[in-house]
Amino acid sequence: MCSIFGLMNLNEPARFRDMALAASRKQRHRGPDWSGLWTGRSAILAHERLSIVDVEHGAQPLVAPESQLALAVNGEIYNHRELRHGLADHPFRTGSDCEVILPLYERERPEDFLNRLNGIFAFVLVDDRRETFLVARDPIGVIPLYWGRDAEGRWVFGSELKALVGICDRIEDFPPGHYLDGRDGEFRPYHQPGWQNYDAVRGLPADPERLRHALTDAVQRQLMGDVPYGALLSGGLDSSLIASIAHRFSERRVETGGRERAWWPRLHTFAIGLRGSPDLDKAREAAEFLGTVHHGFRYSVQEGIDALRDVIHHIETFDVTTVRASTPMFLLARRIRSMGIKMVLTGEGSDEIFGGYLYFHKAPSARAFHEELVRKLNQLHRYDCLRANKSMAAWGVEARVPFLDREFLDVAMWMDAEHKRCGPERLEKHVLRSAFDGALPDAVLWRQKEQFSDGVGYGWIDGLKDHADARVTDADLARAASDFPEATPTTKEGLLYRRIFEELFGSAAVATVPSGPSVACSTPAALEWDASFRAMADPSGRAVRDVHQAGYGAEAPGSEADRG
Repeated sequence: MCSIFGLMNLNEPARFRDMALAASRKQRHRGPDWSGLWTGRSAILAHERLSIVDVEHGAQPLVAPESQLALAVNGEIYNHRELRHGLADHPFRTGSDCEVILPLYERERPEDFLNRLNGIFAFVLVDDRRETFLVARDPIGVIPLYWGRDAEGRWVFGSELKALVGICDRIEDFPPGHYLDGRDGEFRPYHQPGWQNYDAVRGLPADPERLRHALTDAVQRQLMGDVPYGALLSGGLDSSLIASIAHRFSERRVETGGRERAWWPRLHTFAIGLRGSPDLDKAREAAEFLGTVHHGFRYSVQEGIDALRDVIHHIETFDVTTVRASTPMFLLARRIRSMGIKMVLTGEGSDEIFGGYLYFHKAPSARAFHEELVRKLNQLHRYDCLRANKSMAAWGVEARVPFLDREFLDVAMWMDAEHKRCGPERLEKHVLRSAFDGALPDAVLWRQKEQFSDGVGYGWIDGLKDHADARVTDADLARAASDFPEATPTTKEGLLYRRIFEELFGSAAVATVPSGPSVACSTPAALEWDASFRAMADPSGRAVRDVHQAGYGAEAPGSEADRG
């Protein structure tokens, strides 16, 4: 990952150089390899680089002197080589995948060229000749981006909240799938897929073979890079599938279409958990089946608790589920970077596409199931995408998410959700498991969902609750509504995290954090599916006790249940 910082509408940009440097420095963990700063007529761009593609020449901000454009990007454009074929007359100066944005901006409308980018990105482009700018974020919001206005009304943009704290009175998420045109200050959507409407997908068949090929292509695309990489492997379905596919392509370089041997051909996989963690055992089993170089790390509850303040500092949220799951991931990222790995593939997004959370067993209809998927995907930038990106970026590691590849999403979401529904005789994500029958051991392929904060070891969540009980009194919780009237915590654990967040970031950034009741990671709307949900306050997957480890989907592949 990299980081970007931008100040717009400046009368004397040179006066703000020190401010921009100081703000960008707060994000340097995201890009420890190099720093860059560009000053124009009315704007400043700063960039902290994590070099993944074109390590030698891809420093940013990227500048096109002939057109007076400057660009700072955080992310990857996976189809940049295909896009370059239609831009032969542009004088490309680097091998950076992000440079294609400059000529595309000159030739096409934002809503047109942004829809041609297959990647994860957030960028600020300054058109110095016209004294305007363009800001955009990828469709799902895999890459973080925040915006605000200073006391003089100047636009401020940054990859993390901490860069804007102290400059802006209120900080907000830049909406995924949108762009901001500096000429009128309007946020406009550019990505509005038809599959968001259930009526558009109703009756459409599932195609397991097409699904398998689409995910395979997505993983292969995302192996793009010039540095050592690995894969997270929890031993669950999603990360195991990604690691399985990555292992198939790890011996050849994606950048040369497979014509050259890979620089680092052995795929390394990584897992973390408490002693006795369900994930560690299953991860080892999957790694032995695949033949990866596997590293399973243990941590203790106390080590996790000791890291909580650092975790909240980096992930910039007080959401209970996110803090729980981010802490072991944060600890794992440090171990990964210590081994020289700069990029990892992860399995985030699959549960939101296929309904993998256990509460989906309670969905009353295919329409309700699909509409919940859409709600989950539209909020993913505040939950799992934020967790994976920032937990890894805290130690200068980039997380890539093949399940959220734009082309794969269009295959996986253009089917009737009836094919994704789960129940007493069908395990969650059945259609995905069936598409990859034989790719993994049955014990992994047909393993029931474990949320990451559960799978690292059930003692982790219990330990956090005990820690919160020792730090937060009943009287503290009774005062929570008066102390925190916006997004009021309802549990001692939530109040503990909220206090830390407030100490670090103040009240300016509260609007960026989601809040509301949830069970097993549901949206508030899904609480209506079951009367018992409304009495539950814990987002852990174990909250759905009549589904968790209840024998759903226990039939082996090929059984009557699987043929249904």
